[in-house]
Amino acid sequence: MVMDITSSRAPEQAAEADAPQAPAFAPAQLREAAHRVRETAYILREPSGGRVGVSFDARHLDPRAGFEHLATLPPMYPEWLSDRAFCETHGLRFPYVGGAMANGITSPEMVIRLAQAGMLGFLGTAGLPLERMVDYIDRTAEALNPRKLPFGANLIHSPQEPGLEMATVELFLSRGVRRVSASAFMRLTPAVVRYAVSGLFRDAHGQVQRSNFLFAKISRPEVAEPFLKPAPQKLLDQLVAEQKITADEAALALEVPVASDITVESDSGGHTDRRPLGPLFSVIARLRDELQREYGFATPVRLGAAGGLGTPQAVAAAFGLGAAFVLTGSINQASVEANQSPGVKEMLAQARFADVTMCPAGDMFEMGVEVQVLKRGNFFAARAKRLFEVYSTYPSIEAIEPEVREKLEREIFQQTMEDVWQKTRDFFQTRDPQEIARAERDPRHRLALVCRWYLGLSSRWAIEGVDGRQLDYQVWMGPAQGAFNDWARGSFLEPLEARHVDQMALNLMEGAARITRASQLRAFGAAIPPDAFDHRPLPLA
Repeated sequence: MVMDITSSRAPEQAAEADAPQAPAFAPAQLREAAHRVRETAYILREPSGGRVGVSFDARHLDPRAGFEHLATLPPMYPEWLSDRAFCETHGLRFPYVGGAMANGITSPEMVIRLAQAGMLGFLGTAGLPLERMVDYIDRTAEALNPRKLPFGANLIHSPQEPGLEMATVELFLSRGVRRVSASAFMRLTPAVVRYAVSGLFRDAHGQVQRSNFLFAKISRPEVAEPFLKPAPQKLLDQLVAEQKITADEAALALEVPVASDITVESDSGGHTDRRPLGPLFSVIARLRDELQREYGFATPVRLGAAGGLGTPQAVAAAFGLGAAFVLTGSINQASVEANQSPGVKEMLAQARFADVTMCPAGDMFEMGVEVQVLKRGNFFAARAKRLFEVYSTYPSIEAIEPEVREKLEREIFQQTMEDVWQKTRDFFQTRDPQEIARAERDPRHRLALVCRWYLGLSSRWAIEGVDGRQLDYQVWMGPAQGAFNDWARGSFLEPLEARHVDQMALNLMEGAARITRASQLRAFGAAIPPDAFDHRPLPLA
């Protein structure tokens, strides 16, 4: 059976057709009432300060019915859990975003399916060569543009390759990508500012309007602050001098914050600071409010929540914090639409809440930045940490003791380090020749590039399901995946073939609405049973 979440039975029609149904007072009745979120609910109290209950029949408001009317609750649609301006601005039905998972894991098929359900998806363009980014963007645009459905792409901070970062922005601008998720940024760069301010214009009412919307994924207030302010004049002047933006765009940029939306990222898969969502969101929200009072922007920056959102309870809690939208990542990696190998999807579907660990990140290896990955079923995390120890200990490949080097070549690289360097050199010959020149000047940088070869390929081995490399699979995952598996166990969403990204999203949103309604009823004194704060997955249309 497929439940249509868009349908509802008007209580006025029910009242005309049926005799009044007794209000709900018993726990089982209140649980059912809490889940009837699309109907107007009347909160009633029995005479003489008796029990608090719920009715869906307006005739119980008549004083002759003998109940005290405490409140009327309008319908609680999943679409209405957030700031309505978010959905209106981005042309969405639901305040739900599918996050960008790098190396193409968030595929065109995933983004298209989310868009067709009234949600927003960001293509996992980080780590892809430019020509494959073009393919991802064009395939998505071909499917969605005729219906004017929105989508976005990912811009990841590339401190080692600023030229690639700018080239990616130029590609997005040329392809008309109007929404970009900027991730792993530790500071503003010319590329991210260029994207944000390109196309700014003043409307007929004198307000500055955006052509491009920048979603900055942030996990620290000090990193969030520059995105919550106008772009620095120095950066704007530089971009004007380089003819990357116009003087008019630079002037208008001083009236708006760099980011239109910020995704507050707590304990997540991939790059993460593993912060708990509650304190992190509260601190960044307060910072946003202080800067809004200081600058008086016409449109305040909207804050979304991400990290750990694998159950309806977690999604409801995020909206309760004041999130304008929620963003999921880890759980989508095991969806039908994810560009991930079947073997890895099986590993993810079996993962438990605590089956995660931190290890060095390939893109920021030398800086000691870490990512969160699946630790169950492979040795990747331990081997990545070993490579960072080697990099931290030795000044060059040649300085590594023979027995240490032999073990690295046998267990991790499965070939000599000279062969790895030659493959790395061939890669950068077309990608960024300056890296080769630097490595030839600096032996320690050459060692870093060789270590990064393993870290970079390990995620691709996982995506492609490369035989013989199963123990080296790098699978980004946060605790949300294990929580989702626990919630889905025994339901129609447990099998991988049922985990379509829109079904997962609709159930999380439906459950969040039911939990929010249960909280409202409890706040008025209704004896809501504990199991009302749950939602078992249902096929939803």
